[in-house]
Amino acid sequence: MKDFINNLYRNHSLIYKGLLFVSTTILIVYLFPKSGKFKYNFEKGKPWQSENLYAPFDFAIKKTAEEISAEKKVITDNSVLYFNVDETVVEKVREAYKNEFREVFHDSIFKKELPKIYDLGELIINELYAFGVLNENYDVSEESSVVILDGRVEKQKTVFSNLIKQDAVKETIDKLLIDNNLENLKTDFVSLFFDLVEPNLIFDKSFTERALKEELDKISYARGSIEKGTLIVSKGEVVEGDKFQKLNSLKSEYESQVWSKSNYIWVLFAYTLLVALALLMLLLFLRKYRVTVFENNTKVTFIFFNIFLMILITTLVINYNAKYIYVVPICILPLVFKAFFDARLGLFAHVITVLLLGFIVPNSYEYMFLQIIAGIVTILTVSELYKRANLFISVGQITLIYIVAYFAFFVIHEGTIETIKWETFIWFVLCGLATLFVQPLIYIYEKLFGLVSDVSLLELSDTNSKLLKELSNKAPGTFHHSLNVANLAESSANEIGANAMLVRVGALYHDIGKMKNPTYFTENQSTGINPHDELSSKESARIITDHVINGIEIAKKHNLPDRVIDFIRTHHGTSVVYYFYMKEKNDYEDVDKLEFSYPGPKPFSKETAILMMCDSIEAASKSLKEPTSTKIDAFVENIIDKQIEEGQFLNANITFKEIQSIKKVLKHKLANIYHLRIEYPE
Repeated sequence: MKDFINNLYRNHSLIYKGLLFVSTTILIVYLFPKSGKFKYNFEKGKPWQSENLYAPFDFAIKKTAEEISAEKKVITDNSVLYFNVDETVVEKVREAYKNEFREVFHDSIFKKELPKIYDLGELIINELYAFGVLNENYDVSEESSVVILDGRVEKQKTVFSNLIKQDAVKETIDKLLIDNNLENLKTDFVSLFFDLVEPNLIFDKSFTERALKEELDKISYARGSIEKGTLIVSKGEVVEGDKFQKLNSLKSEYESQVWSKSNYIWVLFAYTLLVALALLMLLLFLRKYRVTVFENNTKVTFIFFNIFLMILITTLVINYNAKYIYVVPICILPLVFKAFFDARLGLFAHVITVLLLGFIVPNSYEYMFLQIIAGIVTILTVSELYKRANLFISVGQITLIYIVAYFAFFVIHEGTIETIKWETFIWFVLCGLATLFVQPLIYIYEKLFGLVSDVSLLELSDTNSKLLKELSNKAPGTFHHSLNVANLAESSANEIGANAMLVRVGALYHDIGKMKNPTYFTENQSTGINPHDELSSKESARIITDHVINGIEIAKKHNLPDRVIDFIRTHHGTSVVYYFYMKEKNDYEDVDKLEFSYPGPKPFSKETAILMMCDSIEAASKSLKEPTSTKIDAFVENIIDKQIEEGQFLNANITFKEIQSIKKVLKHKLANIYHLRIEYPE
């Protein structure tokens, strides 16, 4: 059991990567469509490129969206409106009319015509309530069919124009008075019925909508069927009209058919294999070509997280509306990876992501071609991301590539530009604008994952920063030394293609530990008093070597990135404080060399190795007396060869050829610094 636990502990990094690999694969497969995928590609108006296609099973020919929309419009326009009638209203109005009639029409004035006038009032009531009086005005067609319900039972059918609107009551009364030659009673009748007439029809909205839904549900989405084995399209035949609709119907049926449990599991298994294969290729690439990245679980997690994030965002956009697919700024991916790692890793991860997206996007070939070309342009054009102008120029170039490539594809598909969808170009412009979000995104990632980009390095290289100002005030000699080392290291890094910005920042901060005891270092001793004179060799050596530990503590206190702290740890490697070691050796025979050695570790990258060389050369160059070209060459050779003999560069991925190039740069720089001047007369 103990051995098993020990094995787990020793292999915890690989176990973590395995779990990350499996979980990312599952999450990506979860986002994929779980139906079958139609294996033929076809376009309207283009010849059928494959062999003769026969129906693999019986299927219905689906109507087009336009046909279904037209049918729905006809049904909606001719839908029946349902009104509930209140039968008690008519009787109430009649009763009120009897009571009010005598008050309005006195016997003495209308004695002879009183029966005729009364009957006219009854006629008006009958006319008004023949179909009913509406409780409000409705904005519907006059020809709309109407069904009047009495307790949910159909009472009568009519059209909407036969129903009396509120503002049409007076008009109805006037018409009947004119027809019966009693226009002189208009004012009396209008005033009489103004208070008597009540609406008895109320629109039943819920019943009407339910009836409309039932009618819409009866729409057939198919217009015929195709039997198994029927020829659908022949090779070379132009796909248009009915054939195009048949192919679309077959594709839709194939992709949306209900899968059995066994089929579903097979599809799921196949997707898992392909996704796992793609992610495995990425891991193998890291293992073979980016070992430092592979061994850092945080960085591997960061890469997998970004790939999954892009697939998730793209899936959400497709589920919302596939026409916005090109708004998703996929090119952020290579930009981010290039900022934190390098161009080759950025392009490789980008291609893997685009290949995975090919499973879920429409027109997958066109999409993948556009995105891979855009990714290549991103990698080729974006350099020095911390310069804002470079980012804007690159985004403009990426947007232009999108537009040109899409235009070319459209012309190939349609053979004309007359029907081109210009709004798609707007999506590309929006995609370009969204790509500019990479700057704040890089900042967020730096805080979340503890990574360092060139943007942060540029900020750290500012000599007006709080920490470097403190170094300048407390240890001015050390600060000046650091500036000189930074210049030498930057030139050396540029010569061999290393990260010049990183090594410059590392050089600026590598000696910040000397702030704790600045006067114990010769470059800060301006008074001629050496405090080491009062200390033993061991105590002096301990103070000198402790500036590494002190530097790490100060760096962590000021939240410097680990990549910068690595320079503080390694800039002396495991070398010996030679002056005090030899001094102790002169006094005592038995001397422990470890007590006079730096704690290490040794440099483990090109950049940290460059700093060790430049730091030693710059510090020791102060002891050169009457420097000449020959002395400088021998001086540089001796110091760096001694570091090689001590094995200080065994862990760094730096070659002898690169070391020779660095020596050449250092010799040239020192020759410029110590060049002989002519003696001017006083």
